[in-house]
Amino acid sequence: MEDSNAYILGTDKEELNRLELQHSIWSSESHAGWKTAGFKTGDSLLDLGCGPGSCSVELAKIVGPEGRVIGIDRSKSFIRYLDALQKERNLPIDAIHAEFDDMELQPNSLDGMYARWALAWVPNPKDVIEKVMTALKPGSKLVFHEYYNWSTHSVFPEHPTIKHCIDSALKSFQDSDSEIDVGAYIPQYLDQLGASIQSTRLMTKLAEPGTDVWKWPITFYESYFPRLVEMGYLKKEMIDQAFSELKIIEAFPYARLACPMMIEIIAEKR
Repeated sequence: MEDSNAYILGTDKEELNRLELQHSIWSSESHAGWKTAGFKTGDSLLDLGCGPGSCSVELAKIVGPEGRVIGIDRSKSFIRYLDALQKERNLPIDAIHAEFDDMELQPNSLDGMYARWALAWVPNPKDVIEKVMTALKPGSKLVFHEYYNWSTHSVFPEHPTIKHCIDSALKSFQDSDSEIDVGAYIPQYLDQLGASIQSTRLMTKLAEPGTDVWKWPITFYESYFPRLVEMGYLKKEMIDQAFSELKIIEAFPYARLACPMMIEIIAEKR
């Protein structure tokens, strides 16, 4: 795919498969947030940073033919993929390719917004939220699922090289112009922008070997650790050693992998 820089892990078929696994693990949390927010038939909803559209498709089932879902993403490849799904299944989805800074939304046109892992990768999340709020009708709900504390990501029993690789991934995020733990700041942004915070809850996943939840971060390691070599954070032999350590760890029935802590924030436009 030609826009491999749109996502830190690219937008190729391998990443598409990883995102589908990721969605299957977190889908129940998404539905819980949508239910709390009261998303319903006939709503016009924004899926901000929709990627290949897994959530857009499920939101389309909620709003039905009388509603619509606007999926916006910076990846042309993912938007083409979602657009094809929309046509194939005749879903009420508008798949739009745009950077968040350039997206055009009609004022007071939306009944709700959902964003999952959308704002951790942009340098100006508060500006993006403000732009979205302008497009929301009064009383509309915003649902965010973002990282709250990425440093909680750990593997037990602890082995030094895999820990170093995970720490290096975090360091690369911290060195970027965005905030990986943006979920910790979103409630403040919302308050400053005049939104009413309805609820917050932490979301955690503790994985056991052999499960999809365990496989999910492993697919992240397989994709991102080699990029850390290219960026100068790791040496290739460290990656090889880290995956050898993981094989040892996976053999223990008591092994556990704590995924990075997430937060759900639900707010209302006043």
